[in-house]
Amino acid sequence: MGFARAHRPTLASVTDVVALLRAALGDAVSTIPAELDAARADRSGQRSSAAPVVIVTARNTEDVQATTRIASEHRIPVVTRGAGTGLAGGAIAGGGEIVLSTLAMNAILEINLDDELAVVQPGIINDDLNRALAEKGLWFAPDPASKAISTVGGNIATNAGGLLCAKYGVTREAVLGLKIVLADGRLLSLGHRTVKGVTGLDLTALVIGSEGTLGVIVEATLKLRSIPLGPVATIGAYFTSVEQAARASSVITASRLKPAAMELLDATALEGIGEYLGLELGGRGSYLLVQMDGPSAGIEADAAVAIIRSLGGDAELSTDPEEGERLFAIRRSFHPAMAARGTVLIEDVAVPRSQLPAMFEAIADIEVRFGIQIPTVAHAGDGNLHPNFVFEGADVPDNVWAAADELFLACLRLGGTLTGEHGVGILKKRWLGDELGTDQLELQKQIKLVFDPQGILNPGKVF
Repeated sequence: MGFARAHRPTLASVTDVVALLRAALGDAVSTIPAELDAARADRSGQRSSAAPVVIVTARNTEDVQATTRIASEHRIPVVTRGAGTGLAGGAIAGGGEIVLSTLAMNAILEINLDDELAVVQPGIINDDLNRALAEKGLWFAPDPASKAISTVGGNIATNAGGLLCAKYGVTREAVLGLKIVLADGRLLSLGHRTVKGVTGLDLTALVIGSEGTLGVIVEATLKLRSIPLGPVATIGAYFTSVEQAARASSVITASRLKPAAMELLDATALEGIGEYLGLELGGRGSYLLVQMDGPSAGIEADAAVAIIRSLGGDAELSTDPEEGERLFAIRRSFHPAMAARGTVLIEDVAVPRSQLPAMFEAIADIEVRFGIQIPTVAHAGDGNLHPNFVFEGADVPDNVWAAADELFLACLRLGGTLTGEHGVGILKKRWLGDELGTDQLELQKQIKLVFDPQGILNPGKVF
């Protein structure tokens, strides 16, 4: 695949820039072919047509500034990359580009108990951060499924959500401030350490979810929460149809119950997980997982079970941690189970929670019309669905793209959005205008140029 960019450097300038980077940054600069090749892909199934020319593994903010200054002077595109766990192709690098890795910038700079905040570098892994915070009784709430391997910087770049955001919010709600390096090497401090702050435009919120197109995140001030106290109650429920399960999740939400997590698997997904885990899950219908936490967890779980059973579900409730993890393991096995079946195009759409049953009906209709199966998991607590297209070979077949097109348009008709948490990257930019409209899309492109006049930051992504 090719990447559009505002200015194409000459071959000589690409060669020269590697020498300049080595002179400025020493052994932080690599041209090892295997490392360059790895940067051509992420977990989206997409792969660039050529390898980047160099990888800079930044050790600190000064390394990032030096890299962007050299890149800006020579108009060389820069792709910022963390752990490479993205699902939209947002950190894939191609020919003639610099990869700027922030993975080694993984320090916790401060944990402030009084203000319930932490200051971290972007390369820290979610789980590593929360292990350190747990010792203080605190917690960084965003909970992506890839938390064991994904970075906080990557979470911020895509405004990741995860399994717990229905109750605890997405990444944007847990970030107070950022430090970013612009394309020309300038360092900006955005946001506040205070709970409130409305000085000027909210550039922090603008950068969150911008997928590396506006600047390079080098530091984040995070809002923390106290670890929830009390029992955790987990419900695993089976329904004859996915529409029934989706309806149950909508009723639970409308009943003002607040699940920490509420996940839904359709019958095809459940069958694949059963094959993967060696369990008899085929023919059991669809699966709804509900988890309650906090002091009222038991009362809320009993109320959720009553709703589930009134709507035809077969529910199992447990407050035992090991049994709860067994119920949760079915959901956690979805992605590896699909990967075991072939190449996977993992999609990411979101609809109003009341429209979940209608979205599942639309997916079923698309399956029939295109003659394919689309195993789907949903964060039912917030209306975010992940339809999966499983196929053979490296290239996405034309009928899969056509089915995906129908799926996105159905989502928009229901008042939804093209991406809830994975980002646009290269995977969804062809549909961006359908959601934003011409005027807003043009305005967003103009904002990009204010931050990055030469268009060198993550070119060809999003827009």
